[in-house]
Amino acid sequence: MKNSLRTLTLSAFVTGVAFATAAHAGIDTAKSTLTATFKQMNVPVDGSFKKINATIQFDPANLGSSKAQLDVDVASFDLGSAEYNDQVAGKDWFDAKDFPHATFVSNAIKAGANGAYSVTGTLTIRGKSNTVTVPVQYHKDGAAQVFDGVLPIKRLQYGIGQGEWSDTSLVADDVQLKFHIVSNGQ
Repeated sequence: MKNSLRTLTLSAFVTGVAFATAAHAGIDTAKSTLTATFKQMNVPVDGSFKKINATIQFDPANLGSSKAQLDVDVASFDLGSAEYNDQVAGKDWFDAKDFPHATFVSNAIKAGANGAYSVTGTLTIRGKSNTVTVPVQYHKDGAAQVFDGVLPIKRLQYGIGQGEWSDTSLVADDVQLKFHIVSNGQ
């Protein structure tokens, strides 16, 4: 049960990373993080994705030409246990063999107040795609661009948690994808 929950968390985390991405550069993988938080039997569980790739083109003065594309290796989801990690990569959760990557591709970025942006795009996990809007907080750190946010998703919309794991009393449907994405700069 804990293993399946961790797999669900990985899916959420992948979604969050996908939405967080937005500058014309790759990301600094040593400084960037994507975590998924979910509840298993009402106990919060966190996991993180270790392999994330992204291409970001972000210009606050020209949002029409700004875009982001994120790719997450779902088998890199880490719950802190090799046994749990193997379970979440399996058929009931991420099915990493048949669906090795989760992706996010932006199609619109809108400015808000005080460095806040809304990034709308397509999130695909386990071959299931949904349009999502990700709230992103942006700031510069030297030459790097930094994007932070949290994207709530429903794991069952992406087929994460098959069979007994589709029971939301065991593993909640709600997953919070938390991201801190640092671009390599322009």
